[in-house]
Amino acid sequence: MAGGGLALGAGGVGVWQWLAPGNDRKRRAGGVSAQVAKAATTESFVHIIAHADDSLYFMNPELEQAVTSGAPTVTVCMTGGESDGRNALSHSPGYARLPEKRAEFVRARINGLREATAHMATGDWLSPWTVEATTLLPGFQAELHTLKAAPQVQLIFLELIEARFIKAPRKDSLRGLWLGATPKLTTLVPTASPVTRPYLYTRQQVVDTLTAVFERYQPTVVRTLDPNPTHRAQQPHGLPPGLPQVLQGISHYDHQDHTTSAHFAQAALAQYWGRRHSRPTAVQTYVGYEVSLLPVNLDRTTIRHKLEALDIYGWADGKDCGDPAGCGDRKVGNRSKDTRWSDNLRHRATGTQRWVQPLPDGRLAAFALLDGRAQCWTESRAGSGVWSRPVPVDGSMLEGQVQVLRHSDGTLQLFSVRTVLPAQDTPHHREIVTARQTRPVPRGGTPAFGAWESLGSPEDDPERSMEVGYPVAVAAKDGTVHVFVKDYAGGISTRRGAGGRDWTDWEQVDQETDDTPVKIEDGLDAVLDAKGRVHLVAADIKTVLHWMSDESGGPLRLAGPTRLPAATGPLTLAALPGGGVRMVSREPATARVTVADRPENGSWRVTAQCREIGGYGRVALEQAGRTTVLAARDDKGLVRLSAGSGRPGPWQDAGVAHLGTVGFTQDAKGRTVAVALGPDGSLSSVRGRAPGAVAFGDWVDFNGKTLGDLQTS
Repeated sequence: MAGGGLALGAGGVGVWQWLAPGNDRKRRAGGVSAQVAKAATTESFVHIIAHADDSLYFMNPELEQAVTSGAPTVTVCMTGGESDGRNALSHSPGYARLPEKRAEFVRARINGLREATAHMATGDWLSPWTVEATTLLPGFQAELHTLKAAPQVQLIFLELIEARFIKAPRKDSLRGLWLGATPKLTTLVPTASPVTRPYLYTRQQVVDTLTAVFERYQPTVVRTLDPNPTHRAQQPHGLPPGLPQVLQGISHYDHQDHTTSAHFAQAALAQYWGRRHSRPTAVQTYVGYEVSLLPVNLDRTTIRHKLEALDIYGWADGKDCGDPAGCGDRKVGNRSKDTRWSDNLRHRATGTQRWVQPLPDGRLAAFALLDGRAQCWTESRAGSGVWSRPVPVDGSMLEGQVQVLRHSDGTLQLFSVRTVLPAQDTPHHREIVTARQTRPVPRGGTPAFGAWESLGSPEDDPERSMEVGYPVAVAAKDGTVHVFVKDYAGGISTRRGAGGRDWTDWEQVDQETDDTPVKIEDGLDAVLDAKGRVHLVAADIKTVLHWMSDESGGPLRLAGPTRLPAATGPLTLAALPGGGVRMVSREPATARVTVADRPENGSWRVTAQCREIGGYGRVALEQAGRTTVLAARDDKGLVRLSAGSGRPGPWQDAGVAHLGTVGFTQDAKGRTVAVALGPDGSLSSVRGRAPGAVAFGDWVDFNGKTLGDLQTS
């Protein structure tokens, strides 16, 4: 094509090179090429999305951190996102008269994602790509795009047709294929594609295709959209005439393609994990359209940077990329800053810091989810910082996170969520599960656990159970274990079990505040204070709610208004010496870490605000006597520590890349230990120099070797 576009390359039939326009055409302002990261092989990222802009809205800044890490980073876009084929905003003058050019619009969206990805990886939106047809499943082809300046960065486009409606049921859609409303779903071939014809996929063939992606790239991290979005306040009444009854269902605050793409990814992961593969996989899921209803959880600088990539994707400046089909998605255009989708990054699993616990012999044990199973690492000897290889706990399809509760006798109990995929006579649902340690840990050995026990769900309806949150467990003074979860209605439900057994039925925690039902965000936390009272906190979009038991550990009651400001979601509690509790959260719009205290028989008040370091998500908190230690994600995705006497100290300047929330515990000498799970599936740790110390040693890897290449912020 004149001035740029696709041209036949020397690599053979079906291999193309994406040519940038001539040198006489100006790059975008500020588009100076960045130094491309050296390729790394210890980790690998696969992103599964439904539409070309999904990862830019909902997975960034983590998408860019992966792209610039040097690790193999692949994005699989499942649909063409063809919409009505009009590459313009619906309120544009003359919109209704524009022709419907779906194949061209799909190509324009592909161009936009490629340009945004090139910008993130190299600083140059016109950095060239190799484009070719690839076979993931025998008899089927998809588009494979490889960035020439950073060939570890690739895009795959399956080009299945999209639903074309956010929530209206449609038989010919990903959701229709998943539910069996249609036996096959067609692709739509974009203009100038090396893929020469459309294909019809069955449900299993889509699963097999995604499985083939995992087998090809052997990812250490898989990222998907949200499989468990929150329901809309107003639900539809019945189906339009002529649609299969199987399409009847709950309407959610997300695009139906987003949700179903995540379900297909889960099914493919289950299949992949059942086959031999070289390294285990962590899974992260990202909240979609629902973020527009929640407090802003990114800082302004991060949002501005995120918008740069979205503006490139949206062809906001109208510059020529050389393709007459279009250089981006004008339905996005320059309006990303106005949608509220761009000012958050929220994982559906809100994380927990309670995944590391001491064993009776003084060694530490750490637990995290890889390959859908709880994995256990143990120290080689107490205080060594050298970790074993992970040993799996029996079970499958656990998702999000695992919390570890330590009983007074030193035995451990695990809590997580299990997704049960649909099968004949088995509906798609989620359930809370627990596994107890079955015998003492042999010297130098690993804890052994019994089978996972289902605690069911506070929701009897399988579809409603999909919205139940992640469990938080705490043991009262008498050994009774309280488990709390966010329920479908946005309240909190609980079960109790003496010694973590013989569970009561699910019941709601005290729900009324000023005659208004509680409606919380997920990310609650619970702790036992020095007086034996159980405390529970959760955030709604306006403030923080606090429940408390009496000293007998009985039923929890709302403790009155906290009058604390809004938080961005996940909260963390720690008991204060002598009574009372401390809580850390993040401030909306700044991501600033805020500390609030409730002294014994006192009222909540904010006691510290830390220096802003960006970041998002749950902040870990360890209260070691008077020493307060925090661990938070910063704007580069690194762990940053803060330690001080009575209140947080300054943030450390260096940290490590990590997934989830840092785990905190104390070792046999009473020193605070922070443990992080890296994107390569290995552990790193850092330890206080003495009990209650504000000074910490160096971060060490799983072999106990000092990490000399820490990134700085």
